[in-house]
Amino acid sequence: MPEHLNFVPGMPKLSSSAIIVHEAVRSYPAKTEGRELWATKAWRIAVRFYSSVFQDLIAEGYLSPTSKSLCVETPNGEEVFALKEIGVSDSIGIYKKQSKPLVVSGQAVRQPFNDNTFDFIFAGIGTLDKSAKPAEFAAEIGRTLKPDGFLVVHTASKDTYSFNSFIDLFNCCKFVRSRDIDGVDSSMPPIREIVMKKEYEILGHGIGVASSHGGSVNKCSVPGYKQQLIRDAEPLIAEEPLKPWITLKKNVKNIKYLPSMADINFKQRYVYVDVGARSYGSSIVSWFKKQYPKQNKTFEIYAIEADKAFHEEYSSKKGVTLLPYAAWVKNETLFFEVNQDPGREKQDKENGRGMGRIKPVQSLDTVASNVDEIQGFDFANWLKNTVSEKDFVVMKMDVEGTEFNLIPRLFETGAICLIDEIFLECHYNRWQKCCHGERSSKYQKTYSQCLDLFTSLRGSGVLVHQWW
Repeated sequence: MPEHLNFVPGMPKLSSSAIIVHEAVRSYPAKTEGRELWATKAWRIAVRFYSSVFQDLIAEGYLSPTSKSLCVETPNGEEVFALKEIGVSDSIGIYKKQSKPLVVSGQAVRQPFNDNTFDFIFAGIGTLDKSAKPAEFAAEIGRTLKPDGFLVVHTASKDTYSFNSFIDLFNCCKFVRSRDIDGVDSSMPPIREIVMKKEYEILGHGIGVASSHGGSVNKCSVPGYKQQLIRDAEPLIAEEPLKPWITLKKNVKNIKYLPSMADINFKQRYVYVDVGARSYGSSIVSWFKKQYPKQNKTFEIYAIEADKAFHEEYSSKKGVTLLPYAAWVKNETLFFEVNQDPGREKQDKENGRGMGRIKPVQSLDTVASNVDEIQGFDFANWLKNTVSEKDFVVMKMDVEGTEFNLIPRLFETGAICLIDEIFLECHYNRWQKCCHGERSSKYQKTYSQCLDLFTSLRGSGVLVHQWW
């Protein structure tokens, strides 16, 4: 683009289907592959689209000719050009590579401007959707937007879940309105346009309720938009399966994952917590990395595994944080029954001890040759200190019966509301594969009690799936 453009001041009355190209622009054409950028069909269509959008925003009072305006992540500055053409002369764009005079070098997450600089900030389609750092994106917007200034974002995400994630992300601003508009051309799907207004005080969006001690969240309620996901989820298996080792494994194919039902954009972080992880190749690799639909998001992974037999292999695994302890209801030393030889699973299973690596026992005197002393930690408290309601948190729990202790604790502390999706294996006195008509003596709970646990979780608005 030319260094000097003589944009017409004021606000000419333009139709939504036309855009005036001034002679000043014609005399200083920018080049793109040998052609004048302003003359390309894509440029003209984009400028016409944004002119129409901005004129609507002026009519609604969110933008004015005197607004100091910023367009973020605009490579060529079509949005800035459109703003200047309709009379919003004090406008600039930022992108990693400058394109003078419309675009200066900068990033949405690191803007080269002072605090409270702009009256109006615009983020076009895909800018926030594709951001690898949405929280930093939102924070920078909150920093450079003036109090009472307006933020307008165009996004392809239109489901209720992603909308609420978006609102929670911008705690600098108050939601004003949302509408669906046509795309740049007929080949594009409709766009959701969201308008936010910066408040003088930082707002606290979210689902947590602060307690009087320590500011921790002790009570919470799951919002309605999450409860809708439960209504769309796969049904629970109501009748106890005669061959659970087959039925529950097949049920995995019926699972409706949250990312298959909703857009998971606009989260601060993406976290996977594997409680009872066993080996790295067990559920982390074989299931989560290969099968869970992550929508191209990068997840932080926490593996919680108390069995020392699996600890060493995690030392060489990047992107995984091992917590070598037992998830428990408080911080204390525990005695756990351990199958000492990782290669004895088949023999142990025949003896009615199953695949479980760790089992709590009453005292050190009980089966003393098969117990280890390990450290238990308050899992619910750890979760509250590690993630927030602005994060997307997925949890798999396989804790050999301890779920009947941990799940109530998650409710008691309010930590349950920090989890977006749970894959829970519930342990009960299931029918044995080896011995027809005999139940396992390893666990005392019944299938009915497990079903009650799943039902209570879903009834409370928690998206839980039956795991195996």
